[in-house]
Amino acid sequence: MTHTRYAFIKAQWHADIVDRALEGFLQLIPAEQVDVFDVPGAFEMPLLAQELAKTGKYAAVACAALVVDGGIYRHDFVAQAVVDGLMRAGMDTGVPVLSVSLTPHHFQETEHHMAIYRAHFVQKGNEAASAALMITKTREAALAA
Repeated sequence: MTHTRYAFIKAQWHADIVDRALEGFLQLIPAEQVDVFDVPGAFEMPLLAQELAKTGKYAAVACAALVVDGGIYRHDFVAQAVVDGLMRAGMDTGVPVLSVSLTPHHFQETEHHMAIYRAHFVQKGNEAASAALMITKTREAALAA
C-alpha cells in the first residue's frame, strides 16, 4: 500500500522561526497530505515521531526545531539527544523520520539573525519534503523489485 500522508512535528520554542519549515515543506507536498502536530520543544519530538510512525499512516515523519544556547542547559546535549531519538524512532518503526532540527552556535535574538533563520528554515523544510518524497519513492521501488 502506498502511503500518501506525511506527518510534520514542529517545536513551539521559537515558533516564529520554526514554523517557516512547514512553509517550505508545503511547497512540495500538498497541505491536504500533511498532518501537523505542535510540541512544546525539541525534546518532545522523538516520542511523538515514534508514536505517529507506529500508526502506519505516514510515509515519513518530519520534525522541526531550533535548539539554542539558553544559558541554563547545554544545548548541544539536548540537540544530540533529539537527533538520536529521531533516528531511533525511524529505525525502530521502519518509517523515515526526518530532522529539520538546527543548533546554531551563535544565535542572537536580533531581527537580523531571526530573519536569516526564518529564511533558512523555509529552505530546510523544502529539503525535508524533497527527502521525504525521494525516500518514499526509493523504498517503493526497492520493495517492488
